[in-house]
Amino acid sequence: MEALKQGSDALFILLGGIMVLAMHAGFAFLELGTVRKKNQVNALVKILVDFSVSTVAYFTVGYAVAYGTSFFVGAEQLAARNGYELVKFFFLLTFAAAIPAIISGGIAERARFGSQLIATAVIVGLVYPLFEGVAWNHAFGVQAWLKGATGAEFHDFAGSVVVHAMGGWLALPAVLLLGARSNRYRKDGAISAHPPSNIPFLALGAWILMVGWFGFNVMSAQTIDRVSGLVAVNSLMAMVGGTLAALAVGRNDPGFVHNGPLAGLVAVCAGSDVMHPIGALAVGAIAGTIFVTMFTLTQNRWKIDDVLGVWPLHGLCGAWGGIAAGIFGQRALGGLGGVSLPAQLGGTLIGVAWALAAGAAVYGGLKRLLGLRLSPEEEHEGADLAIHKIGATPEREATW
Repeated sequence: MEALKQGSDALFILLGGIMVLAMHAGFAFLELGTVRKKNQVNALVKILVDFSVSTVAYFTVGYAVAYGTSFFVGAEQLAARNGYELVKFFFLLTFAAAIPAIISGGIAERARFGSQLIATAVIVGLVYPLFEGVAWNHAFGVQAWLKGATGAEFHDFAGSVVVHAMGGWLALPAVLLLGARSNRYRKDGAISAHPPSNIPFLALGAWILMVGWFGFNVMSAQTIDRVSGLVAVNSLMAMVGGTLAALAVGRNDPGFVHNGPLAGLVAVCAGSDVMHPIGALAVGAIAGTIFVTMFTLTQNRWKIDDVLGVWPLHGLCGAWGGIAAGIFGQRALGGLGGVSLPAQLGGTLIGVAWALAAGAAVYGGLKRLLGLRLSPEEEHEGADLAIHKIGATPEREATW
């Protein structure tokens, strides 16, 4: 029976890893459908290459930083327990690699390819695993301190703060340091509209992310005996709540409608295992409202050119999710309990502060040493031709 349990656990978490790997196609198509046509190829290439760099960085350094497990041992040792530690690495890698995929959407259309790959290696190899270890592996005694001070540890079941808020708040300094896209905000005070280039691709990306998210959340149990249908239904309800709120607040805008469910899913990750489904619906609806409202403010009033709105979507909705777990997880609101609002506030603030400081250090250092931004000529030409020498739909074929 023990052998069957080990094999089942390995298969369970492997399937979760595959589902979250598929989400990276969602990131790619969401960005492809949002950016202008001259930057579509770059969106696709960035997500794939960022994932590859993330894999090497997390395998060689990041996983050991977070969990103290090194893979520089014999294959016989790695294959123990049906290779469970390896597939656990694969599953958690797909979370880690989501960080640069999130950042990619904020800095789209004007960031240097090489500089972002270096940032990816540093973030996935060191920055993210340090907080991952704090939240999920009791590193540095932070969880013990929070429990002593508030009566409960910081609870983040599937990464509202550990993954999403981390990605969104890391992206904010990068977006600010890069500055707005050329001619986005004109000297006369007018704003140049850059509408999504392809709504069907944007919608396809959103749908792929939505489907994969059930692996992201449900498989965060990591062993089959801990799987819970509550997590699945809470994810569903938050997704629906985010969609309906974005529809209403965003006045039928298709970009908002397709990002609304993502906002809800971001927010429910932390407390999906402890909330009541009605609470999850409320959490998702609030997240959808946060996204539409804050995306509009950042773009139009504050003139922060966050192309895909990754700071409102992941940064703010992720932080809301961390806090919401401490509210809607309470027994008084139908939850399972075992969570503390002060602990959730403390853990969320620690994650946000770490991401902001690290993002400013990493991208500030790269801007000083290598530069972050394409030249004005390259940006005008588009990242597709400037970096990859081919557009998404070449207008003429080469003759031989």
